[in-house]
Amino acid sequence: MEHRTFADLPEYLRQGDLLIRNNAAVLPARLRAQRPTGGATECFLLRPTETDNVWWCLLKPGKKLPVGAVFSRAGGFVATVLEKDAGGCARVSFATERAESIVAVANRLGEVPLPPYIARDGARAAARATDLDRYQTVYADRDRQVAVAAPTAGLHFTPELLETVRSAGVETVDITLHVGLGTFKPIASAFVENHSIHREIYELSAPTQRALFASRAGRKLAVGTTSVRTLEDFLSTHSEPLSPERTYTGEASIFIYPPRHFRGVDALITNFHQPRSTLLCLVAAFLCPGSLEGIEWLQEIYRTATTREYRFLSYGDAMLIL
Repeated sequence: MEHRTFADLPEYLRQGDLLIRNNAAVLPARLRAQRPTGGATECFLLRPTETDNVWWCLLKPGKKLPVGAVFSRAGGFVATVLEKDAGGCARVSFATERAESIVAVANRLGEVPLPPYIARDGARAAARATDLDRYQTVYADRDRQVAVAAPTAGLHFTPELLETVRSAGVETVDITLHVGLGTFKPIASAFVENHSIHREIYELSAPTQRALFASRAGRKLAVGTTSVRTLEDFLSTHSEPLSPERTYTGEASIFIYPPRHFRGVDALITNFHQPRSTLLCLVAAFLCPGSLEGIEWLQEIYRTATTREYRFLSYGDAMLIL
């Protein structure tokens, strides 16, 4: 176990390594609105449906917004609740005032879905521009606003660091995983095996597929647990690239916990996660593939991290597991 700064990362990489990143950009998905009675409403865009401007959302206060309820935002939209599922999500239709997509409205009026432990309150408006910039990786594809939370392991990279990595002969490729709120859903069951894991859409371009299956002397290094989940799900059903120009779209439902072997990742950059999270399960499995010993090792690492006052969660510190 070594304690370094993130800028030292190139010292641990070597020519021929492959750095795999999640380039999903974060949508300003939190929309504040009003009910006809004047009551405040918060609508959180989760994922689109196949119908234009119809999305699955989280609504607050949910009990005051039953099926058929209407809420609106001046200069933005009028929304109607079409359906509610057993998990508390609502299917909502948006009629926009400027014939825009609701994504365009969100970019004009929405707030970045920061984790709840980052307070904004009265400073919300002043901080919006900063949050739009800082809660994105420097390599995020701004045309791929498909995430409601940042793939936070990538927040440590700067353009200068990435250039240093490439100059050392390390290849970089991107995957796109639509990070959802389910990523942060705590494990409530007594046994890990009984936890109902969330599902997330992901995309692998043809160049990324070719890089994954190419013969190489170096290692495959994943930036973040979202990248690991994407690769392991894809490689569980594919042993070669698809057609040369075809992007693969899948839905990851894989739950990774000890003991597990990994098919396509040799090293991992990840942040420090909260207790009872599926992310901790993945990291414990990665520390000692095929064994339960990673659990004890992870506990030791976290004891050291708390003693040395490492920062946890989205804007916290990171570890490199080789």
